[in-house]
This record gives sequence, structure tokens and C-alpha cells, in this order.
Amino acid sequence: MTLSNTERKIIEGSIRNIKDFPKEGIIFKDITTLLNNKEAYGVLMNHLYQRYKEYNLDYIAGIDARGFIFGASLAQMLGLGFVPIRKKGKLPYTTYSEKYALEYGIDEIEVHIDAFSGVQNARVLMIDDLIATGGTANAAATLINQTGAKCIESCFIIGLTFLKGIKTLEEKTPVYSLIEVN
Repeated sequence: MTLSNTERKIIEGSIRNIKDFPKEGIIFKDITTLLNNKEAYGVLMNHLYQRYKEYNLDYIAGIDARGFIFGASLAQMLGLGFVPIRKKGKLPYTTYSEKYALEYGIDEIEVHIDAFSGVQNARVLMIDDLIATGGTANAAATLINQTGAKCIESCFIIGLTFLKGIKTLEEKTPVYSLIEVN
């Protein structure tokens, strides 16, 4: 299931482009204007519900921090548990961690070792607002699979296809981007 043309226009029209942020030459996709637009947010969440209601999922995992917004809402709509994948040092219990490369350095994310223990071989949807180079998303998919769960699909509101992160992530999990920017 993909967006209809009407749904796409409503969602795309609610995302603000900010030129030269966080640095010159970058056009930042600001989703705060999507979040505060009740019609657009409703269309988005209804679309995600319709897409994933038959996936037989056990959990939704959201990537820190904007993935929490979409993931927790979708988990509630589907009657599923929500699992946060956080930046290093933010989770209070024993974790698995995964490092990934940034433009100038390395970062790390974590998930609790028992995050998906309620269901054996749990089927997990991973979600975030945007995929660019794919470093964080690849690390998150690795973490999900490391727990013994299975990342069934990765969902992003926006996919920046020109940065190749989607292609890299597709080696681990199917990827669905609602809006693709070439």
C-alpha cells in the first residue's frame, strides 16, 4: 500500500523546507509543521495504520528521537508494544549497542537486551522520520536482529534517495519511504 496522490500532497505540503540548515547547501526537511497540522498528521497516521495492520507485527521500534513520535502513535493504534532505540547512555538497563559512522566521527545507539522478550522471534517494524546516509537506521536494524527479533520492514516518512542510505539498508530489511526526495 502506497500513498494516494491526495495523501501525498497533504503530507508533502505540510513539510517545511529550510535552506542552508544546519549548514550551507543543505535543504532541511522540517517535520514540525507536519506534526502541528492535525489534518496532515491524521492522514499520515491513518495511512501507516492501513499499511501495517495486516503485517502481523509484534512491536514497533522507533529511532531516537523523531521515530518515537510516529512509532509510539502507530504502536498504540495497532495495539502493539513500542520499543525506543536510543542514543548511548540514555537507557537505564543492560543494553546492546551498535556504533555507526557519521560525516566526522562515530556515534552509538542502544536497545535494552530484553526489549522484545515478550514474544519469541518477534516481528518488528522500525520507524523514523527520515533516512539519509542510513548509518543510524542500519545500526538500529542490526540491534533489532541482535536481540533475536526480526526487523520485518523499516519505514521512513522521508527518504533522501540521492544519499544511498535506502539502498544500503535494503541489504538488511525492506524499506518503505512515504515521500522520496531525489
